[in-house]
Amino acid sequence: MSKKGRSKGEKPETETDLVQMANEELRAKLTSIQIEFQQEKGKVGKLRERLQEAKLEREQEQRRHTAYISELKAKLHEEKTKELQALREALIRQHEQEAARTAKIKEGELQRLQATLHVLRDGAADKVKSALLADAREEARRAFDGERQRLQAEILELKAARKQAEEALGNCMQADKAKAADLRAAYQAHQDEVHRIKRECERDIRRLMDEIKGKDRVILALEKELGVQAGQTQKLLLQKEALDEQLVQVKEAERHHSSPKRELPPGIGDMAELMGTQDQHMDERDVRRFQLKIAELNSVIRKLEDRNTLLADERNELLKRSRETEVQLKPLVEKNKRMNKKNEDLLQSIQRMEEKIKNLTRENVEMKEKLSAQASLKRHTSLNDLSLTRDEQEIEFLRLQVLEQQHVIDDLSLVRRHRCQNRCQGLGSKHVVETFFGFDEESVDSETLSETSYNTDRTDRTPATPEEDLDDATAREEADLRFCQLTREYQALQRAYALLQEQVGGTLDAEREARTREQLQADLLRCQAKIEDLEKLLVEKGQDSKWVEEKQLLIRTNQDLLEKVRDAAPEHPRAQPARTLPLGPCESRPAPLVRSRTRAPGQRGCREERCLPHTESKADSCLCPLGPGLQGRCRPPFWARCRSGKAGLPSATVRGCRARPSSMQGPWGTGQ
Repeated sequence: MSKKGRSKGEKPETETDLVQMANEELRAKLTSIQIEFQQEKGKVGKLRERLQEAKLEREQEQRRHTAYISELKAKLHEEKTKELQALREALIRQHEQEAARTAKIKEGELQRLQATLHVLRDGAADKVKSALLADAREEARRAFDGERQRLQAEILELKAARKQAEEALGNCMQADKAKAADLRAAYQAHQDEVHRIKRECERDIRRLMDEIKGKDRVILALEKELGVQAGQTQKLLLQKEALDEQLVQVKEAERHHSSPKRELPPGIGDMAELMGTQDQHMDERDVRRFQLKIAELNSVIRKLEDRNTLLADERNELLKRSRETEVQLKPLVEKNKRMNKKNEDLLQSIQRMEEKIKNLTRENVEMKEKLSAQASLKRHTSLNDLSLTRDEQEIEFLRLQVLEQQHVIDDLSLVRRHRCQNRCQGLGSKHVVETFFGFDEESVDSETLSETSYNTDRTDRTPATPEEDLDDATAREEADLRFCQLTREYQALQRAYALLQEQVGGTLDAEREARTREQLQADLLRCQAKIEDLEKLLVEKGQDSKWVEEKQLLIRTNQDLLEKVRDAAPEHPRAQPARTLPLGPCESRPAPLVRSRTRAPGQRGCREERCLPHTESKADSCLCPLGPGLQGRCRPPFWARCRSGKAGLPSATVRGCRARPSSMQGPWGTGQ
């Protein structure tokens, strides 16, 4: 039995040795494959270096050839220039020589002819004359023929030289074209090779990335499988321990059975012996089965360990590749981050530009409305006419205010008479006030609230009581006080009118005009800057032509206004003093006359924004319409009440105030 156990124990050892040998062979193959892989990587790196070197050599050769071609062209040009210069000089010299020789010949002929002429003059015969003429003609013909032949020969030589030069030039041009075509072909081939290498590199990178991803998935699957196998191994180890314990128990049982037996009855001894042999056979079978199972478990454990080592090696290699890939992809990731950040910045800048475009569009619309209002105001009267009649307009405005004050006084007298009649008749109806301009059913001023409450209370009570008489007396006193106040204001207006006639063309007019002109120029410059910014934004956004046309119209309007201001500056050195706040008739009327007639914008009495200040300077801080020079003559509560129309006055008070819009202010406003 021990031999069988020994032989069975040797078989797992041989199997283990075989597995180890196979494992070592596989490891050797793996190392050889890794070495080959490293060699291939080195070869690829060397090839890339050679490719870079070849690229640099090609570029250098191309530059060298280009420089050489340029030098050859320059040399050829210089040589041709020199040859042409030498040929021209030779021809010039030859021509000069021929001209000198011809001049000598002609001079000799002339002398001979002069001698012949003298002979003829001396009375030579006609025969001599004809002979001389024939000789002269023949000699001239021969000279002309010789000169013509010589010139034709020179022309032929020059044509041949020109033809040779043209052939040489054509050959050079063809050689240059061929060389340029070769260089272009080489450059194109080089570019194609570079693009091909780039595509191959990109394809290899994608393939490696796919392999890395596949290896990662395989690693995850193998790690899961390794965990499962580790659990199974742990389970098998536990089973092995349990089998070892059982084996120990079996061995103890064998030792226990091999101890000396007690004497028993013969029948019982046979039974015990039979049972012992059966137990011994059962124990041997169990031991063999357990040993086989242990050997199988050991082989499985070794296989799992070998596979675990292989997986660990593959995992390390894949981790190394993944690190290398991460190192290669790190610049791309950083570039992607930078591009994302840049895209976010661009989106934010686009949003800011859109907001700015909206604001500028709104401001442009406001400026166009303002300029259209100014254009409508100044359409019928130019700046020259306006400046010439400014004094007359201001005097006319004050005269109208005086007339309005007179109307108010007449209205007060009418109101007193109507109150007396209503009080006598005892009419108790709705509080309807008859004014000079019509009937008013609106609310009244806060200062005359007692009067309206008195009138409304009278309609609810029976007349002819002492309280009513007392209230009538107080109402009459208030009406008298208001009448006196209006009379004083009327006198103050008359004095202001007289002072204004005396102070026409004062020293403050030029300062006000200069300040107004500077403010207009600043507004024009600001509008032009906004228009330029808006034009740039419109060009960037690619808006339609309507925006551009409106912008051009606005620019032309601004230029016209600027030209008018510049023309008005030298012609009117002294302008009238500006009035920030004219008289508000709503402050000089009693409560029933708050609601007044509203004139059209073209009329002179319409003022809708005269109750608010238009400037913040010290000279314009006076709220009196008489100007800064008469600041102490106005009553502060009166102008404060006119200024704070929103705080203490009802809506009828603000509506009844004869204000003038900013676009209709003319010489009494800031002129904006």
